Amino acid sequence: MNNLVEKADKFVEELFKEKLPNTFIYHNYQHTQRVVKSTKELIDKSEINVKDEEALMVAAWMHDTGYTKTYAGHEEESAKIAESFLKENNATQELIDRVKELILATNFSYQPKDQGEEIIRDADSSHFGKDYFGETSELLRQELELHRIKTYTATEWLNENIKVLTEKHQFYTDYAIKEWEPKKQENLLELIEAKNKQEKKLKKEEHKARMKAKYKNDNPERSIQTLYRTTLRNHIKLSDIADTKANILLSVNAIIISLAIADMIPKLEAASNKHLIIPTLVLILFSVASMILSIMSTRPNVTSGEFTKDQVKKREVNLLFFGNYHKMPFGQFKWAMDELMKDKDYVYEMLTLDLHSLGKVLHRKYMLLRLTYTVFMTGIVISVLSYIVSFYLM
Repeated sequence: MNNLVEKADKFVEELFKEKLPNTFIYHNYQHTQRVVKSTKELIDKSEINVKDEEALMVAAWMHDTGYTKTYAGHEEESAKIAESFLKENNATQELIDRVKELILATNFSYQPKDQGEEIIRDADSSHFGKDYFGETSELLRQELELHRIKTYTATEWLNENIKVLTEKHQFYTDYAIKEWEPKKQENLLELIEAKNKQEKKLKKEEHKARMKAKYKNDNPERSIQTLYRTTLRNHIKLSDIADTKANILLSVNAIIISLAIADMIPKLEAASNKHLIIPTLVLILFSVASMILSIMSTRPNVTSGEFTKDQVKKREVNLLFFGNYHKMPFGQFKWAMDELMKDKDYVYEMLTLDLHSLGKVLHRKYMLLRLTYTVFMTGIVISVLSYIVSFYLM
């Protein structure tokens, strides 16, 4: 390596340390070193004169220095920086012009016109035909994103790489075509295989999504099942509410009776309290009536717990209610359930019957509960009025 090339190496290294942002994770000193190495490899395998060799090596070192000033159009800036460097080192105008030409030839859309330009172009894109292509490609994608030039998804970047390798890039020198092109084709094949895998996976996921959507749209039973499930849940919740209300009234009336028996009745033996006997009896009687009605509203009905095969065949028994089968042997109950599950309409009929039965139970509960509240309210009002009248007539 001659003195000028060594100076170019040191100049680029210092320039990148001082002025190249750390967001340049691809276009950096390491990339430049790879391009220089590939340039030297191509020069050694080509018949090229010494002057062009020097120009190529300097251009290889300087070709990305423009990134210290701008991303778009960095080739022109790199040529200007190279020109300034070469003038400071007393290079000939012929060398300066040649280095600038070679740097401008690294533009990806430029068509090389001579052997030197072909060498610098092949060296700059040598990573396409190397084992580390995947690694450098990912670094370039991240660099573009860091500089907000363009953000690619993994799929988009895969397609972009395939497009570049098949439509936009080519090796020009005989050595690159012979030594690097086969590896480039291997890299391309890996990209295509990865794309095919992604497409298969995507198609599989889309197919699953379509089938799922079709199942939802074409299966009206889902809405029917939801209807039964929601209605049954609401019935059970209403039944729980009714039982809770009945228990509240039962507890309140039990407290009233306890207080009346413990505190009021012993005091009624006194002659001065004889006028309170009737109001107290009214209060106790209405409280007892309220308790009886509360108990009736929560008291379960006892059923036979048995059914016959004839009833199952005629669909006259609700197999979903435990009260209709709790005394049946397991074998007979299993037979009945098997008969039920053979016929989808029979299943829905049982669910409907179960809903109807629950509705009738709820009707009875709420009718008794309403009557209980009415009796309790009436008893309180009459008892209070009785006490007022008793005190007034005393």
